[in-house]
Amino acid sequence: MSAEAAPPGATGSAGAGQDTAAAAAEVRDWLAAHWAPAMTLRRWWSDLAGAGWAFPTWPAGFGGRGLGPAAAGVVREELDRAGALGPPAGVAAWMGAPVVLEFGDDQQRRRLVPPVARGEELWCQLFSEPAAGSDLAGVRTRATRETAGNSGGWVIDGQKIWTSTATVAERGILLARTDWDVPKHRGLSFFVLPMDQPGVEVRPIRQLNGESHFNEVFLDAARVDEADLIGGEGNGWAVALAVLGHERVMAAAGTMRPGPDAGSKAGHLDTPTGEVLDRLSELVSIEPPFPIGSAAELIGLAKGRGRGADPVLRQDLVRLWSLGQCSRLTALRSRAAAELGRTPGPDSSVGYLAGVARARLSRDLVFDVLGPAGALDGPGAPEGGEPVNMALSSLAHGIQGGAEQIQRNIIGERILGLPREPQVDRDVPFKDLPA
Repeated sequence: MSAEAAPPGATGSAGAGQDTAAAAAEVRDWLAAHWAPAMTLRRWWSDLAGAGWAFPTWPAGFGGRGLGPAAAGVVREELDRAGALGPPAGVAAWMGAPVVLEFGDDQQRRRLVPPVARGEELWCQLFSEPAAGSDLAGVRTRATRETAGNSGGWVIDGQKIWTSTATVAERGILLARTDWDVPKHRGLSFFVLPMDQPGVEVRPIRQLNGESHFNEVFLDAARVDEADLIGGEGNGWAVALAVLGHERVMAAAGTMRPGPDAGSKAGHLDTPTGEVLDRLSELVSIEPPFPIGSAAELIGLAKGRGRGADPVLRQDLVRLWSLGQCSRLTALRSRAAAELGRTPGPDSSVGYLAGVARARLSRDLVFDVLGPAGALDGPGAPEGGEPVNMALSSLAHGIQGGAEQIQRNIIGERILGLPREPQVDRDVPFKDLPA
C-alpha cells in the first residue's frame, strides 16, 4: 500500500524513525520561504497542507508526511517559533478526519480528509441526545436504509443536543442506530452527515451566561449516502470510542488550541492571516478555565484587595496552585504518550477532573476575595463582571466533554482496577429496553 493510501493506523509509522532535527530544519526552511502574515487564511492553510506540515502524522497527500509523533511535535514547535498560524482546529481536524483515516476506505479518505487539512470544511459532533448523554450507546436517532429503488443511502430521523459550531458546519459526525434488534452497543453506525440539506434544523441554545455555544439539531428525513457510512454498518460504537479517545487525549495534553473556525460558512477564509493572529492573541487560553482562574491572577487580586495575608485564603490559593501543577504534569504525560504513538489512555480522565476542580475552586476563590461585590455585573462591576460569568459558566464544567461521574468510573476501572459497573442491559435487544 502506498504512503498516500496508508490508513492512519499507520500514520506515524511510516516516518517513525525520522530524525526530528532533520524535520525541524526542513520545516524551518520552508517557513522562511513561505510564511507571510499578509496571506489569506485560505491560501495559508492550503499551502501548509500541500507541503505536508498541517498534520505531519497524517499520510502524504492528506495534509501530512507520515511522520512519527515526536517529529510532528517538533514541527508544531517550529510553527510557534516562527509566529506562524497553525493548522485548522476543531472537530474535523481533531476527531473527524483521524477516524476517517483509521476506519474509512481509500475513497472516503481521499474525498473527506484533504478538505479538512486545507481548512475548507468545518465539522460538528452529532453524538449526545436529550436521553443519551453519559449513556452514549443509548442514542435513539434512527438511520434507515433506503429501499433498493432509490440511490442506496440512509434516511436519518432524530434529535441531537449540545452541538457546538452546528450553525456554521459543513458536515457533522453522526452516531445513529441502524439495528434495534441487537444490544445497544452493537446496533450503532457512524456517518458523516452533510449539514446543508432539507431535514436538518439547527436551533441555538441560550445558556445561563447569555451565550449560545451549543445547539440542538433536529433531523427529519435527512439523508446520507452509503459512501458516508464510516467503518461499516453496526461498527459505530468502535468508531465513536476512537473519536472520544482522540478528544480526551488532546484535552488532557493541552493541544486543543483555540483558532479561527474553518470552512466557508464561518466567513474567515479570505481574512489576512496576520489579522487572524491578532484576534487570537486577544482570546483567553483554555488554560486556565477562566480569565482570572489561575493562581497567579488570584494572588494578585487578593493582594490588591488587602487579603494577601489571610491564612485561610492563602491555603486555598496554594491548593489552586497545586491543582494547576498537577494538571500541567498530567498534560505533559499525555503529550509524551501521544508523541510515542500510544493510544489514548485513562490519564485523560485524570486531567479532565483536575480541570473541573480548578474551575470550581477558582470560581469560589474569586467570590471569597471580592465578597458580595463579586455578584455585580455590567459597567463598573468588579473585574468587569467576569466573576458573574465564571459563576454561570462553571456549571458546565463536569458535564461538557463527558460527565465527571463517567470519568471517575474510567479511573476506577482502568487505573485502580475496581470491578466494572454492572450493566444489566448489555445483552438485551435495544428495542426491549424501556424508552
